[in-house]
Amino acid sequence: MSVEIISILVLVVVFLIATLTSAHMGALALVAAFVVGTAVVGETPDEIFGGFPGDLFVILAGVTYLFALAKNNGTVDWLVHVSVSAVRGRIALIPWVMFLVTALITAVGAVVPAAVAIIAPVGMGFAVRYRINPVLMGLMIINGASAGGFSPMSIFGGITNGVVARNGLEGSPGLLFAGSFVFNVLLSLVVFFLFGGRSLIGRRGNGGAASDDPPAAAGRPKTPASSRADRLDAQSGGAFVARPEPGTAVATAPDPAEPVETGGSAITLTPERGLTVLGIIVLAVGALAFGLDVGLMAITVAVALTLLSPKSSKGAVNQIAWPTVLLICGIVTYVSLMERMGTVDYLGDRVAAIGVPLLAAVLICLIGGAVSAFASTTGILGALIPLAVPFLLGGEVGAIGMITALAISSSVVDSSPFSTSGALVVANAPEEDRNRAFRHLMGWGMSMIVVAPLVTWSVLVVPGWL
Repeated sequence: MSVEIISILVLVVVFLIATLTSAHMGALALVAAFVVGTAVVGETPDEIFGGFPGDLFVILAGVTYLFALAKNNGTVDWLVHVSVSAVRGRIALIPWVMFLVTALITAVGAVVPAAVAIIAPVGMGFAVRYRINPVLMGLMIINGASAGGFSPMSIFGGITNGVVARNGLEGSPGLLFAGSFVFNVLLSLVVFFLFGGRSLIGRRGNGGAASDDPPAAAGRPKTPASSRADRLDAQSGGAFVARPEPGTAVATAPDPAEPVETGGSAITLTPERGLTVLGIIVLAVGALAFGLDVGLMAITVAVALTLLSPKSSKGAVNQIAWPTVLLICGIVTYVSLMERMGTVDYLGDRVAAIGVPLLAAVLICLIGGAVSAFASTTGILGALIPLAVPFLLGGEVGAIGMITALAISSSVVDSSPFSTSGALVVANAPEEDRNRAFRHLMGWGMSMIVVAPLVTWSVLVVPGWL
């Protein structure tokens, strides 16, 4: 049995053990990297650790640390208030606003994970305050990043168009961008109605606490959370509902310690919150305009805020999503080992040798989606397009349609919690909903590995019109 097949089987075993037992998947993946790397490949510990995603570790830890501080000092509440006021309290529009803002950021040149890292914590603040399914909010943000990710000015678009040009293939940057954007809009419509968006239509927020109660109810005890959850569950047809854990006390009145004022008064911008907003702006400008590492920028801003306001930093480090960090970094470390073993090239070579161009096209899209769900989309785009060059040059398959299908198939799976974008969404989800978000994102991301290639192949490649 070849080492490539062994590496694939071990990955399957890791998933099975983690699913059937209480073993942590990230820890299992690190063990697999150690065993396979040492016993099968003969790598040294330094070589195995070379695949550890230090940049992803810093991004996850840094961003969740920064926004833990922002949550502690009420900045997230203030941002939620301002943003909801901008859409006049129409809660159903909030996920779409997040979609468009993220798409705009990536379209003008932001790296997709950097855009998600900046927008996801704010979006999750909306989700908590207005009882929006965090999976819905997270997927809208990720889809928005993918929608703008293939503009001619973007990182993904630049990589794809560059590979196409270097290999002498026919390309169309405009069609690539349009195809990706339209696909992600349609995909987001499905997401919106599948994950509880229907229940948001007609609901309004007051810019402060989430409420479905009429204004006249202000000042009276709120409906118990369990009853409100049951009512929302009935409206959403089984969509996500944040229910209290058994034995947990249920609040029946607003907590005066909460930084939310009812009765129409606004949440104020205190000096401490102003400094936090300034720090987030510095993070965005540094990452988007100057190309600085978003993880290191987030850590820097968080440490500065801690020094300036020690009181609000209490407990912030404990709020970093450490289990998620271990999970994602462990899986990516093992996948990096698979790449060094030549598993990805092995699969690509086998597909390229197939004598049926249309079959080879859909298989390459499937491989692109499967590998990108666990690894770097940027790397996959640069590696798989050259594998398609031989039969694209033959003319049996349209180059523009094939490249667009491959680009979409390799990017929409960023919703997987094993990709940077998906990991950021899980890490920023409320702690009590983090496992639920992980499961839903894994299910959705794994389904996209199959659905996106088949749909894009059927529409863009088979008809031969591109």
